[in-house]
Amino acid sequence: MSSPSDRTSAAASHSPGEVLALISSGAVATRADIARITGMARSTVSQRVDALIAHGLVDEDADGGSTGGRPPRRLALRTREHAVAGVDLGASHCRVALMDIGGATLAVQEEPISIGDGPDSVLRHVERTVRTLLDEAHRKPETLRSIGVGVPGPVEFSTGRPVDPPIMPGWHQYPIPEFFAARFGVRALVDNDVNVMALAEQRRAFPDCRYLLYIKVGTGIGCGIVADGQLHRGAQGCAGDIGHIRVADLDDPCRCGNSGCLEAVAGGASLAAKLVGLGLDATSGSDVVRLVQSGNRDAVRMVREAGRAVGEVLAGLVNFFNPDTVVMGGALAAVHDQLLAGVREAVYRRSHPLATQLLRIEPSRTGENAAAVGAGILAIEHALSPAQVNRQVAG
Repeated sequence: MSSPSDRTSAAASHSPGEVLALISSGAVATRADIARITGMARSTVSQRVDALIAHGLVDEDADGGSTGGRPPRRLALRTREHAVAGVDLGASHCRVALMDIGGATLAVQEEPISIGDGPDSVLRHVERTVRTLLDEAHRKPETLRSIGVGVPGPVEFSTGRPVDPPIMPGWHQYPIPEFFAARFGVRALVDNDVNVMALAEQRRAFPDCRYLLYIKVGTGIGCGIVADGQLHRGAQGCAGDIGHIRVADLDDPCRCGNSGCLEAVAGGASLAAKLVGLGLDATSGSDVVRLVQSGNRDAVRMVREAGRAVGEVLAGLVNFFNPDTVVMGGALAAVHDQLLAGVREAVYRRSHPLATQLLRIEPSRTGENAAAVGAGILAIEHALSPAQVNRQVAG
């Protein structure tokens, strides 16, 4: 049993950042709530809350619910002076979402770019877009608190630098965080695009889900992993690279130099090339989608076969990881009826019954904004982290 001194020490340990986390999550609404939940003295609660109000992080207003006497005052995250940017960089597009730290989307802009133009050109475009969106949303540049960036390649998350990204020539070890720090004076967090997509799905579409796999089937194939409610990146940040797992009995050549990789069998670029071989006009996964939606039998057959191939690999992941939700996203998810039919067929045939008993296999609910919103959520969670808030309050 803990002593009174232990309880006093534990109560005093709740920092301003931890108090803000309680407020922003909705766990508390008043100072009395904070005192009850944390065990802190009312004077300590007042010190913490007053510091958060003084630094523009919290609002305290009467809620009008009193029926007599002094009306209760409710605490809420202050969002007006705090914004983040979520950046989705694809092979041929740039989508930027400006959000407040409460998670509301203020403005979104997408434009075509070529990731092969290199980091200087692409990131200058991102900078201009962020400034344009801040202006459109009537937010001053100094209200920007952090930036999240999703890129289509492997990233060393601790440094935010891409590592040998196959479709990003000139980006290897480029210091993306330093680029934005020099221009906006804020921290930029950089991650693989499928990771931020997984974050968006779990936080926005499946908040009750603790163990989620997000499978992106586009030009390539990747997997974002949410374990116990948190992104799992692995030791070096490259967890989830399932596109180069070998599919049994198939020998399609892959751009990685091996053969029979899942990406070479079921990726959008591979399917487009196979359709070209049949005399059809297809150069990308989007063209495959167009052909399926127009009822082309060869395209429908290939997408369903691709779903089975993805399902073969996914069945092993389901047995190993035991997720409660699998989300299918990426370009080919636009024809999810055909894709998911093949995926479900293989997963339920080859996975253990206990692992599939309550398993959901669903199309993406966040859609085309998944990566930009997920990158924005990454930025918000950094800006509201107790350590970052404590630094802000301290000076």
